[in-house]
Amino acid sequence: MKKILSIVLILLIFAVCLLYKEDITSYLVTTFANLDRTPTSLVNNAYSANKNYQYVQLTNNFSPQNRQDIMNIYYTVLNSGMTDFTFYCSKEYKNCIEDVNYISDNQTLLSNINNFVPVYYIFQNLDTEFDSLGKVTIHITHTYEPAQIQVLETTITNILNEIITDDMNTEEKIKTIHDYVINHTKYDIDRSDKKVTTYHSDTAYGTLIEHFGICGGYADSMKLFLDRLNIPNYKISSENHIWNLVYINNHWYHLDLTWDDPVTSTGEDVLEYDYFLITSEELKNLETDQHIYDLEVYRELKDN
Repeated sequence: MKKILSIVLILLIFAVCLLYKEDITSYLVTTFANLDRTPTSLVNNAYSANKNYQYVQLTNNFSPQNRQDIMNIYYTVLNSGMTDFTFYCSKEYKNCIEDVNYISDNQTLLSNINNFVPVYYIFQNLDTEFDSLGKVTIHITHTYEPAQIQVLETTITNILNEIITDDMNTEEKIKTIHDYVINHTKYDIDRSDKKVTTYHSDTAYGTLIEHFGICGGYADSMKLFLDRLNIPNYKISSENHIWNLVYINNHWYHLDLTWDDPVTSTGEDVLEYDYFLITSEELKNLETDQHIYDLEVYRELKDN
């Protein structure tokens, strides 16, 4: 009799398992998958910056509660210089994966975040993996290789020692660097117009080492110098162009080396100052359709 009861009980359990197998499987997967929801330990590397902006801020909260928290995580991880990072959505944040998907697919948003990141840690590619259980992993391929960084650091040190003196004020230092970069760089027309990639002209390496640049290279170069001099700054971009914002004398100014290094029909080298430390109003009055930016991203300019 006991044997029969045991068989019946086993069959009953088996039947229940068959009937509710999806629910049981989901429960088991969820239970075991959530045993360890510890995010990757954040490691700040040599060129990380301790800087917050109105658009994104550094964070130590890797269990996001809203979309801004996710954006802050992306900024923090990029700023750190890490190449891989895993975090987990808060169980209370029901739309977390939906928002992760939105951010990871929004190249304009990610590019905007990239403008606030130290130059050596900007991304060339950024991939995000996530699952329905709230695990999110960011994979970053950096634009600058370690060998390029080493060469650039030595070059920047040598240039600053050569052209900057202690008796210069902040504006004079910026002007001296502005002039040096323009006088030692040619605008890479082939890359800009013909899409022919001969130089790393979209980076500071192309601008400062190979002496050919496009807007990304000019902006990265200027930011590296400004950071070395501890002058507050970040990059600002429109749909097709990028330049620098610089904070001096309690005011934010636009600085566009690309447009101060115009291409001439004769091939003559020209150095201009039309876009040298100008206000937003002055930029607007110069008007080009290449300098239309989003005030919701570059919010510091709202109170300028």
